[in-house]
Amino acid sequence: MTPHLDRIAGPADMRALSDSALAELAREVRNEVIASVSQTGGHLGSSLGVVELAVAIHAVFDTPRDKLVWDVGHQCYPHKILTGRRDRMTSLRQEGGISGFTKRSESRFDPFGAAHSSTSISAALGFTMGRDLGMDTGDAIAVIGDGSISAGMAYEAMNNAGAEGRRMFVILNDNEMSIAPPVGAMSKYLSGLYASPFGEMQKMAEGFESALPGPLRDHARRARQLVTGAAPGNQGTLFESLGFSYIGPIDGHDMSQLLPVLRAARTRATGPVLIHVCTTKGKGYAPAEGAADKGHGVSKFDPATGQQAKGKPNAPSYTKVFGEALTQEAAHDPAIVAVTAAMPSGTGVNIMADRFPARVFDVGIAEQHGVTFAAGMAASGLKPFCAIYSTFLQRGYDQIVHDVALQNLPVRFAIDRAGLVGADGPTHAGAFDIGYLSALPNMVVMAASDEAELMHMVRTAAAYDDGPIAFRYPRGEGEGVSMPDRGDVLEIGKGRIVVEGDDIAILSFGAHMGECVKARALMEAQGVSVTLADARFAKPLDRDLIRQLLKNHKALITVEQGSQGGFGAMVLHDLANDGLLDGRCQLRTVTLPDRYIDQAAPDAMYAEAGMTAVDIAATAMQAAGVSPRKVGLVSG
Repeated sequence: MTPHLDRIAGPADMRALSDSALAELAREVRNEVIASVSQTGGHLGSSLGVVELAVAIHAVFDTPRDKLVWDVGHQCYPHKILTGRRDRMTSLRQEGGISGFTKRSESRFDPFGAAHSSTSISAALGFTMGRDLGMDTGDAIAVIGDGSISAGMAYEAMNNAGAEGRRMFVILNDNEMSIAPPVGAMSKYLSGLYASPFGEMQKMAEGFESALPGPLRDHARRARQLVTGAAPGNQGTLFESLGFSYIGPIDGHDMSQLLPVLRAARTRATGPVLIHVCTTKGKGYAPAEGAADKGHGVSKFDPATGQQAKGKPNAPSYTKVFGEALTQEAAHDPAIVAVTAAMPSGTGVNIMADRFPARVFDVGIAEQHGVTFAAGMAASGLKPFCAIYSTFLQRGYDQIVHDVALQNLPVRFAIDRAGLVGADGPTHAGAFDIGYLSALPNMVVMAASDEAELMHMVRTAAAYDDGPIAFRYPRGEGEGVSMPDRGDVLEIGKGRIVVEGDDIAILSFGAHMGECVKARALMEAQGVSVTLADARFAKPLDRDLIRQLLKNHKALITVEQGSQGGFGAMVLHDLANDGLLDGRCQLRTVTLPDRYIDQAAPDAMYAEAGMTAVDIAATAMQAAGVSPRKVGLVSG
């Protein structure tokens, strides 16, 4: 039963409700989140943790004129329910449905997209400047998780905002847990604010005191000092040192605390304010609260039991294969260490951590630091594997350039979630790493065509000590191939012929090999003889293999799960420099198109990208001068 929620078409309807009715509304929204995510899967725990906060913010502030930025955006499900998207929640993260993150094109209540972390305070300060320079916008509110505030960008923004001194609001959602158990000094600092018997009251009092008129504030401080013994001059927080008025910590699930604090802050603030709100990830749903990851990312589930509907895999996931192979290599070499950025289980390094905990380092959501930290370890003689998703590694690119490649340090980059990733959509697509890594001098770039090849590449990276090396692999399960006991060390810059033919050559780089196999079968069925080759390396290229394919076939097609400007561009550039593009062999590149691909199942996303087996076969046969329509192939 949702009597209050049924009457909410948008936040304006909430502002007429009593505080007790808003508390009931929050209960209904929590149940709605559970019911919706049970049908779609998604980020459950983080959204359950901010239900009361979402209700309170929309009830107090004038959204959408006031700009609300969620960081990270996967905690936005209650916000979406309250801002006119309740009837579309069962399409969440589905093809043609609403995004699992905030998205500007989806709603005027989503003023800024936030799918990567630690951007909200910078964006909120930008909206604040727009307001103060005459734009038609109100206050800016950034809701930032305790995991997101571990990244340096958040402090760069707070330093700037504190120096500007302009009215804006930062709400720190402190649930003591990002995706993995929190790490680092910042988590300890936040925990310490309310760990001591009087610490919580002391800090809460400071927050409320800052909103009082001068004489009352001084009287309240003297009274607190008499009770707690706290000495004058020892009352500030890090946030106050950065120029923010600090309020809190307060209970983020208690509407009787949230509503008055937000109202007081909105009424009295003249400069930047940080409101420290303590929440519980997965709040109000026992299966999520009791889960190791607090229900961070779930598939479809039974709301009554929390039991998730997960199919039995046909093959081990690439992530698991990497984690096990890395652990195997670490057992052979005590110099091997691993670095991840708040994603130990997501990247598989938790497998190594279970066996060698002292050699695995989770730096939190701080990819820039993680890359340079790994560079420092490499300079010391260790063999660091830096395991970061492709989309998140983009955040550390400057460090890859200057701290790793320029110094030719042997950091091993394990790049998970390469290619299109499904329900998380374009914000998490691993589309660009081939191009941005291959552009760097000293860098070796590999891609695994199947899970056995991934094992070989882990072993190769462990053995390679002449400079930086990277290998990429997709999300999801492998191809089900036979696995070696241990990977082999590959010859750097050498690909392989998988099967030989005469007419057309397909040169595949990475995990789209399965589609290339299907494309070959389609063409062979029509009497076209096809060579299939696995490039293995985008840098250095196997120049001998490429020239062999060019010389002996009518058409050469490169295929990769990456954007334009990647492997295919490297091949074309190499051949052009030797004047080999003007021969009888026609060349084509199959890449992701020059646009972002919206969320759907990965197969559907690759179909949208024009990268199915039929598309590859049609491209190849058109290049070879055979009409696809004559053989029953139509390009997608």
